[in-house]
Formats: sequence, structure tokens, C-alpha cells
Amino acid sequence: MVHLASVKNDAEVEEPMIPGVARRGTICLDAEEYGDDQFSTSVYGSRFAAEDLPAHELPDKEMPKEIAYRMIKDDLSLDGNPMLNLASFVTTYMEDEAEKLMTEAFSKNFIDYEEYPQSAEIQNRCVNMIARLFNAPTHSDTDNAIGTSCIGSSEAIMLGTLAMKKRWQNKRKAEGKDYSRPNLVMNSAVQVCWEKACRYFDVEEKYVFCTESRYVIDPEEAVNLVDENTIGICAILGTTYTGEYEDVQMMNDLLVEKNIDCPIHVDAASGGFVAPFVRPNLVWDFRLEKVISINVSGHKYGLVYPGVGWVVWRSPEYLPKELVFNINYLGADQASFTLNFSKGASQVIGQYYQFLRLGKRGYRSIMLNLTRTADYLIEQLQHLGFLIMSQGHGRGLPLVAFRLDPAKGYLFDEFAIAHHLRERGWVVPAYTMAPHSEKLKLMRVVVREDFSKSRCDSLVTDFKLALGVLAEMDHKSMQKYQDHVKRHASNVGRAKHNHPAYKKEEHSLQGKTGKTHAIC
Repeated sequence: MVHLASVKNDAEVEEPMIPGVARRGTICLDAEEYGDDQFSTSVYGSRFAAEDLPAHELPDKEMPKEIAYRMIKDDLSLDGNPMLNLASFVTTYMEDEAEKLMTEAFSKNFIDYEEYPQSAEIQNRCVNMIARLFNAPTHSDTDNAIGTSCIGSSEAIMLGTLAMKKRWQNKRKAEGKDYSRPNLVMNSAVQVCWEKACRYFDVEEKYVFCTESRYVIDPEEAVNLVDENTIGICAILGTTYTGEYEDVQMMNDLLVEKNIDCPIHVDAASGGFVAPFVRPNLVWDFRLEKVISINVSGHKYGLVYPGVGWVVWRSPEYLPKELVFNINYLGADQASFTLNFSKGASQVIGQYYQFLRLGKRGYRSIMLNLTRTADYLIEQLQHLGFLIMSQGHGRGLPLVAFRLDPAKGYLFDEFAIAHHLRERGWVVPAYTMAPHSEKLKLMRVVVREDFSKSRCDSLVTDFKLALGVLAEMDHKSMQKYQDHVKRHASNVGRAKHNHPAYKKEEHSLQGKTGKTHAIC
């Protein structure tokens, strides 16, 4: 997900950093006193170190490569440490050999099948492996399952939604019925890309709302919302809020029992590479007849750096032919179903490396270790007095969602703890739950491959420190601290790039209810 950036006008460009103090683009030096300031000795002895970095206009002249590298590297040093970012599911560690392979493929445009046929073949191998991992029908008397790589699960979900909508429309047209009001049933705790898919493709959202004791979809309520205009049900294998798996099997069984012709798309962005190895007997995938498509993120628990997702359909019946474009590009015939065209081959190659390097046993070992670490963290946080909202022992994703016990009467909240931890370098998000349960505040730690028990102990130590420091504040001091956190808790909160025209929209769940989205 990429944010919209507002282009600054001339007055904003000249705006002083400190009110009342004129902004200087360059620190003025007396040439006779200081001598030549061109790059000759070191980066910081050059004139570039005494100037603003270009931010609005393309510079008129070149910059030496050593200086360009160092200036940007210094700028990026203000970012957080990815290894301490416990907000995100996205992979932050790969082996050197994987990085080398991916680096060597930076210049390959994946879409050029004629020029890079082996990269395309590697994608096909990955699709086959993933389809079989999800128990796609592979008997000789069945149609071949199909799939493709994407930039991430967001694109995969867009493609899945388009396929469900077009299939529903074709059926309605064949029956001579109205096909202008499609709807999609889903949990109100969906990731924002589902809201986008519905908004962009003119599909009405029908939500099953969370409660203060239930954070996943209610299968019966979901099935009861299905009507003749429903294109499908979204089931989440690992919600971003609490990591719980929704009961796909119960939804499937209810649809079969009631003889309702409604497909299920499983959003397995996070759980698709966890459940098969930690809970292999959990039935959620193509073993269920109503499950017609599944997406998964390679860059989450698929263990690849950001930029790769996958989507698989049970058979061509569920991917209408009119959505697929047969094109001849640079001499090669190819069938294309994508929202994107040019993209690098690196991430697909990185995924194939992980499949070969780890195999089923390697993935199982990693996912079981992550589950053990998550269970250990649950135990430690319970000792500190937190209430646990996520599922342990492999019943959900290897993450820990938790909140303060309201019975203890703390003067501070979860946002204050998150802010204090940020001062120690940790990024542990605090947010409010989905609509109808938004009064609940919670925090979440995503346990990724590089989050070892040793690092977990360091985090627990800093939690103890944060609780101790905040507990010592009196009511007046705490009120000042809370106000400070609200104004300065995150870079997002004080970002200046957002265009004012888009700040107060009222069509999203956040705009309507104040829902905050858990980071993915």
C-alpha cells in the first residue's frame, strides 16, 4: 500500500522549519576564509554537506556518487530498525545466498517471458507448489487449477474479487436477471485492501461486525447475509488484529447444508504458510468444495522480502475467460491476468529459493519455533498483568495481541506504552479494534523468523521498564504525557505529505467509524 503524496506549493517550500527564523538552503561560507568547498577530501568536507538535500526540484547539476550514497544513507538512518519493527508481518531476514540471487535479478523485467523464460518457469513451479500445499484438485479427471504471482496479497485480492464479480455477473446475465448490485460478505476486521477492492470495482460491502468478545466472522451470520446479489464470502486465515483463523469449514458446511450457491475466497495472506505446517489437520483450503480461490503473501510467512504475493483458483471455471488477456509481447505468447505489467523477477526467484532451501521440514521447523516464541511471550505478558486477546499453541498466527486489564485502574493506556517502547527502538503498535468493538484498545507483537527468544527477553525487559516508569507518574503528569503521545506518537500522525482534499473521507470503515487498521 503506497500513500498519496501532496506536492508542496512555493509558499510551503519556503516555510521556515522554526517559526520566525528565515530558512537557509545553504550555510554561507566565506570562500577566501574557508577555501574551495568542492568534493576533494571527504563527503562531509564538500559543499553538499552544508546544503539542503534536493526535495522539490530536480537539481541542475550532478552530485558525486560517493556523496549521493552517503547523503541518502544518512537520511535513511532516521527510519526505524526493521528487526525491531514488531508491527509488521513482512519479512526482514533472508540468507545471504537468497539476497545474492535476488540482487543478480534486479535488472530482469519479469513480464519479458521471451527474454527471461526461466524466470517465468520458476513462477510456474512456485504456483504448482503452492496449489498442492493448499490441496488444489490434481486428479486427472479434474480441470487444472491455475494461479499467478502478484505484487502482494492486495493485488491478489483485487484479482480474486474481480473474478468472483465477473462470474456472478455472467450467471445473472444468462438467467436474464439484474446484475448491477453485487455485494461481498466479510468481517469488519478485514484488511483495508478488501475495502479498496469493493470501492474500486463497485461492489457493496456487507459486514459481519466484531463484538467485544468475538473478533472473527460469525459463520452463521455470514451465511445469513448471503442473497442473490452476493458474489462471495471472504474468510480470513489469520486476522491482522488478533491473528485468529476464521472457521472456513463451518461456513462451507452451512452453505452446502442450505444449498446456497455462493463461493468462498480465503484471504490466507498471513496464515497460508503457517497453518499447513503448524495445524496440518485444519481444513480451510481447497478440500472444501465452496473454496474457489485463495491468496497468500510470499513476503509474510512465505519468508521473502516485500513485493510478492500469490493467488490460486480451483479451476478455470472460477476465473472467467474474458478477464484473461492473451498477448504477444516481444515475441512470446502469454496469458495475463494482472493489474500490473512490468515488475522485477527478484521476489519470485527469492520465493523459489526459500521453497528449495527449506522444503516442508524447514518451513515446519521455523513456524513451530515462531509458535513456541509467541507462547513464551504470552506467558511473560500475562505475568506482567496483560490480558491476552490472541490464540496461543498454534490455534492462530504466531502473534500476540494483548491489552491492559481495566480492573487494575491504570492512569495510562496502550498508546502510552507503545510510545515509551518506541523511545527504546521497538515498534509495537497500539490501535483500536474493528467497528462495534472499537472501544477496545490493544497492542500486537508479530513474531517473525528473526525474533528469537533472546530478543523476546529484551522486549519483555523493556515492557517492565515502560510499565514501571508510567506507573510512577501522577495524574497531572500522565495527562500531559497522554496529550504529548496523541500529538507526536507516530510519524504518520505528524506527516506533512497528506493532501488536505483527502483527509476527511467518509466512505471507508475508518472514515465512518474511526476504525484504525492494524499494520500488515
